[in-house]
Order: sequence, then structure tokens, then C-alpha cells
Amino acid sequence: MKRKTRVGLITSGGDCQGLNAAIRGIGKTLLHYVDNVELFGMYDGYRGLVDGDYKFMEDGDFSGILTEGGTILGTSRQRYVPGKMIVDDDGNDLMPAMLDTYTRLNLDCLVVMGGNGTQKSAKLLMDAGMNVITLPKTIDNDIWGTDTTFGFQSAVDIASNVIDYIHSTANSHSRVFLVEAMGRDAGWLTLHAGIASGADIILIPEIPYDIDKIVEAIEQRKKRGRNFSIIAVAEGAVSTTDAVLTEEERRAAKETMGHSTISYQLASQIEKRTGQETRVTIPGHYQRGGPPCPYDRVLATQFGTAAAKLIMERQYGRMVAVQNGQIVSITLEDAASRTKFLPVDHPLITSARDVGVSFGD
Repeated sequence: MKRKTRVGLITSGGDCQGLNAAIRGIGKTLLHYVDNVELFGMYDGYRGLVDGDYKFMEDGDFSGILTEGGTILGTSRQRYVPGKMIVDDDGNDLMPAMLDTYTRLNLDCLVVMGGNGTQKSAKLLMDAGMNVITLPKTIDNDIWGTDTTFGFQSAVDIASNVIDYIHSTANSHSRVFLVEAMGRDAGWLTLHAGIASGADIILIPEIPYDIDKIVEAIEQRKKRGRNFSIIAVAEGAVSTTDAVLTEEERRAAKETMGHSTISYQLASQIEKRTGQETRVTIPGHYQRGGPPCPYDRVLATQFGTAAAKLIMERQYGRMVAVQNGQIVSITLEDAASRTKFLPVDHPLITSARDVGVSFGD
């Protein structure tokens, strides 16, 4: 009898749209092409691998989930010591327990779907002797080696929609509105949403802002008869003053700034400087919820089918990616090696500047 192919599926880190579409793409492809395959869905990310908590998945589990948001397997964030080990809240090494589950189930491969941190922790699994294939999912679009990630376009659509709706109320009340998008380290989401929705000012982590320049841009709009301004702000936006601080100094400054987020701090500064009513809107986790947009359904399906084919070809230690419109794979070592920040000379930034968008610099 032909030996079974046994595959574990893990969704790790923050959830986003398209995870179920990717799970479906993996499962349906393997069940279609591999005669003797067994699929195990690990519950709640790496926790399922640690605790041996999993579901044996059958054909019906992959039906009707293409358009569902979130993940049918559940997810969680796991702490890890960079380059060393994945740990629990007490700092205990979880690798032995994960390796035990992997060995006990006699798995041929783990398919791990996750963001930047997940790529790094998945490499630790690979280094521990497990066969691993990863998929890049995150609304931040900050994973190295892929032009885009699934979940990103859905979040752009949502953030853009929020800013679209803010325009009318901002205009009606002659207010400045700051809409804070997710993006702690990279500004891809804020840039795309800001351009798509006609934001007047876009603040991203890669371009430190000067409050004087922001006020100047708002005042210039007033002189041109524009009674309101829309500012798209990445949650990780940083001032030129704070940008020169060490990480520890920046954390300390954040704790003492007296505002819950950077947008509220900016709103206070802008209102005092301009005398114009200023308000903040934070869509928060709304950006990563709900059904995936059609683009993400297609992309996640492509990633899932590509992962299945890598399994069939026994090409492990790789991340599926899209480059120049083509589905490819790169080494997990490369994918986990760095973060894909937004280049300050990116063509989209140039286009935004060309239509008069200020970046606070």
C-alpha cells in the first residue's frame, strides 16, 4: 500500500481576510491530486501544535469557506526569541512539544500561514528538523520577497471606504479628520488607502513627519478655499523628533505623551495650532475582519494551490510568493531575513506628491 502523505495546517499570528481561501486551496488541491493524503488542522496557531490539539480534516471541511473571513482553525500569537526559540509566557521553550506532535503524527510537512513574525518562527521549526512551507498573509504587506500578501487588498478596501465616508462629514463641519490605519512598522496600507480615497496628508513610519509641515499643508488648503482636510495616519507614524530616539527612549516617550495613539496626539497639536476642529477615527480591527475581497480570494487560492504543489514535489523550506504577477517560491531563510519597508522613493509616493499630497516632510 502506498504510504500516506500527512500534512499539518497552521494559521498563525493576527487573522486577516483570505486565510480560509488559502486553507481551501491547499486542501482541495491535495485531495484532488494525491490519492493517499491526510490533513490535520492545528487549532489556534502554534498552540495546537504544542498541545497536540488538532482536527482531522475531510473534503467537506474545505467547502463553503472561500468567502469567509477569519480562519476556521483559529489563530494566536506566539512569543519567540529572535533566531533562537518559540516560548510561552514564562519563557519556556515550546519547540520540544511541537516537535513531539509533528513526530507523533508522522507529518511530512507543515504549511504555516502567517505574517512577518510567523515567517521567522516558521524558520525555527525548519531549523529544528520539521519540513515547512509558508504562505505570506498580513494586511501590512511587509513580508520580504513577495509583491503582495493576501489580506492586504481587503484591508485597503476597508480603510479606503472609511476615509471615503469621512469626507462628507469633514466637509460639512469644516473639520480636520485623522483616520488611523494599521501599520506599526510599514506604511503600505496607509499609503494605498490614502491615495485611493483622496487623503490630503499621508503619514507613514518610513517618512518622519514635522508638525510644522502638517500645519502648513492644512493652512495652504484653507487659503485655496478648502474648508476641511483629511489625514491618513499609519499607527506607527513617527515625528522627526522621535525618529532620532532609541527604541527604548521612544517607548518611554510614548508612555508619557498623554494620548492613547499618535493620531490623538496629532489631533491635539493640530487643533491648538490651527484653531480648526480636529477629530480622530480609528477603524482598528475592522480592517482585518469580514469576507476577503475578490482579489484576495483569487490570490489566496493561488498561494494555496502552489503550496500543495510544493508538497507534492517535496520542496520544503520555502515560502510561496508573487513576483511580477507570477506565483513563485523563495527560500524561507530569505523570507524571514528582513522586513519589506516602503521605499521612500516608491513610485506611489511620487505619484501622491505629484497630485499635491503632503507627507509631513
